[in-house]
Amino acid sequence: MAIQTIPINPAFARLHKSVESHFNRVVRGVDKALGRVGLGGRKAPYDDERYTFEGGERGALRKKHYDKSLRLLWKAEMNAPYLDFRDATKDEKKLEQLAEKELSSDERRERKRMSTDEFRRVLEENYTPRQRQALVSILSAIGHGEAYAWMVSNELLGEVKGTGGRAALTMQVLEEAKHFVVMRELLRSFELEIPRLSGWEYVLLEQILKAEGLEKFFGMNVVVEGIALSIFGLLASYPGMEILRLFHLDESRHTALPINYLKEFPLSSWKQHSPFTRLYRFHMVAPIIPFLFYMEDDLAALGIDAFEFGGSVIRKLLHLAERAGFYLPMPATFYLKLFDVIFNLYCYISRENHSYRAFSSSETTLGEHERAVENEVFAAA
Repeated sequence: MAIQTIPINPAFARLHKSVESHFNRVVRGVDKALGRVGLGGRKAPYDDERYTFEGGERGALRKKHYDKSLRLLWKAEMNAPYLDFRDATKDEKKLEQLAEKELSSDERRERKRMSTDEFRRVLEENYTPRQRQALVSILSAIGHGEAYAWMVSNELLGEVKGTGGRAALTMQVLEEAKHFVVMRELLRSFELEIPRLSGWEYVLLEQILKAEGLEKFFGMNVVVEGIALSIFGLLASYPGMEILRLFHLDESRHTALPINYLKEFPLSSWKQHSPFTRLYRFHMVAPIIPFLFYMEDDLAALGIDAFEFGGSVIRKLLHLAERAGFYLPMPATFYLKLFDVIFNLYCYISRENHSYRAFSSSETTLGEHERAVENEVFAAA
């Protein structure tokens, strides 16, 4: 194709460029001045001169979270066809069919996806009615949390800096939406009543949603996602719960995001160590303790000691919080000893022949794959 150049008046072209240049300086100067005195100014945290968001490119964050999330993006239709999702492409289905042709008959049986009826049969064969209700109670607590995680991560998108940081949060928003709708369908497939939020969860989640700025990172990615990671790591090895491995993998990235992001954009020393902020963080997470007591019977129905689980979770949450710079009023070692005392006192009162146990040393993640995933996140946790 031959492009025919249209002749123009070069003097007018220079005039247009000059007018735009002056106008640009004026409007940006006014916005900058308004921003400095807190009267508005430019709202978008976007650096159009560098074609990136404020904070720079931050490619490492993008590669660790956005790229990895896209690589590991899983489809509910492929992994849980017993749920009412149609999110797989024709090419993905065709590739799976081709792959299955290469499997042996034993491998094909192992790989066979369950229908809705088969899934319910697995539940009935492996769980008593009480255990099925316990599963629904525990998973619904996480399901409600996913709704809040979706809202909080969406709000956090406006707080983070850098193209990599925003790309990472964008993927988290997408994954939280996916978690919410898939978990809801999973729970509905039990055909049991799905409980409301407990009062303890309600207070915890409302405080996190109302938190200011990057404190939402602490409340959601460290605390709520950390609890979800532990529950998925615990239940993914239970019959029929294999899809939770995919949730677990996503949550591992979500819990790592504040640590990776704050390496690039550290909290100020005041935000890390302010006595008021440290006390506020403790106040935010305090409902976890009565929530553990509240869930004791449901966990017990599934053979899970609430305080082994609680000790394992609290140890990991404290580790994540300190690594990210979200300090509490006292160091982690203080809280580990404190909660060991609280849990043991309760057990002395409520359990026969109880002897003192270091609950904070417990590890309740069951599967080898899940433990390997968590080792990458928690390291020394």
